[in-house]
Amino acid sequence: MTAGAITPYRPVVSSPYIKSASVVAALSALDEGRTPERSVLREAVRALLALLADRAPGRSVEVRVPPYGAVQCVPGPRHTRGTPPNTVEMDPETWLGLATGRLDWARAVTEGRVTASGARADLSAYLPLELE
Repeated sequence: MTAGAITPYRPVVSSPYIKSASVVAALSALDEGRTPERSVLREAVRALLALLADRAPGRSVEVRVPPYGAVQCVPGPRHTRGTPPNTVEMDPETWLGLATGRLDWARAVTEGRVTASGARADLSAYLPLELE
């Protein structure tokens, strides 16, 4: 690194692998009709968000999965202040379904499970996330 170079700070919050133990545990709980433990659901959401950010690098869309996390992704104009013009928001269970291919993007939007605004907010080209 050269003197004076600025490197972005990006904390590692979870393993960016779709096969992580937290993703498997969260999906198993949902399949059994149980609510995943909060810590497991949080870790699964963050792992899949990190994978999305890796697979769709950029800062033109903010994907929010409250209360567990948010990432900026998708190539295009960078957003720097205030509420981004391209936002996607959903609950954790919907995010797990979309990221793993258990739920179709168009269906989730039509059913109102996803709120997407902005010209770049369609994530269907990036979902589901491919298994590693």
